[in-house]
Amino acid sequence: MAGHSHSHHGHDHGHDHGHGHSHSHGHGHAHAPPAGHDRAFAIGIGLNLAFVGAEVVFGLIAGSVALLADAGHNLSDVLGLCAAWAAIALGKRAASKRFTYGLKGSTILAALLNALLLLVALGAIVLEAVQRFASPAPIDGPMVAWVAGAGILVNGATALLFMRDRKNDINIRGAYLHMLSDAIVSAGVVVAGLVIWWTGAVWIDPLVSIIIAVLIFLQTWGLLKESIEMALSAVPRGIDSDKVWSELRTLPGVARVHHVHIWPMSTTETVLTAHLVMPGGHPGDAFLDHARGMLKERFGIGHATLQVELAGGETPAAKVGC
Repeated sequence: MAGHSHSHHGHDHGHDHGHGHSHSHGHGHAHAPPAGHDRAFAIGIGLNLAFVGAEVVFGLIAGSVALLADAGHNLSDVLGLCAAWAAIALGKRAASKRFTYGLKGSTILAALLNALLLLVALGAIVLEAVQRFASPAPIDGPMVAWVAGAGILVNGATALLFMRDRKNDINIRGAYLHMLSDAIVSAGVVVAGLVIWWTGAVWIDPLVSIIIAVLIFLQTWGLLKESIEMALSAVPRGIDSDKVWSELRTLPGVARVHHVHIWPMSTTETVLTAHLVMPGGHPGDAFLDHARGMLKERFGIGHATLQVELAGGETPAAKVGC
């Protein structure tokens, strides 16, 4: 069985049954959830909730569907921020007998929920804009511009709070992208409000709403794809499984590598299990520590379970977890 093998289901946590097998667990943390995010989430949620309320009130007064669309989008972002914050908090919960990895997987569910919330908001925006095209109504352009201008400040400030940690966690990156795109969208609404004021062309308002919807879709599609991949235990983006396999294969004394599985435990932590065929005998704990250190340093894999096999064939121990 040289090379990769995916012949069995589950994650091959093999057990030593006296068949020359041994396994070792490394439970380091490649990326702890970003520090200082609690303050960022609290400020971001507070600012955006206040702004959503303002947009709804002034959107109704000004008769602007673009402001109401932006309020819907911002509300979905508030819900997304709440979900991401709750998931990161749940991810810190200790493991139990039933949830042996704790509740770290909730961060993946939150990323998926966040993407779905954005798609729901998108559908509502498009529906309202299409209806407004059919029956245009007068709009207070200057009021729209002033409210959207406040949105640039609110969303830009919130985006800055998440900028530092955006590369470590899909949830933090999602929050950052949402806030940054909201600031850009608000700038577009400012321009729309001014153009409506100067020209009286009310059709510009629903047109801007459609453009907002397209931007949301483009931003959400990548987030949705990545969160679905994580939910399906795909190899996390940024990890080349072939390189992981070849690095394990070139470790001293390793003749073959099989049953390699790599999957995300959370949006920041990755798990690996692999069987190493070592005919020369069990290499000892120092070898296993070195192998786990290499996986953590080179690939960010902080939870590795390596099973050493003295013979290369299938054995009862290799089938544990089927």
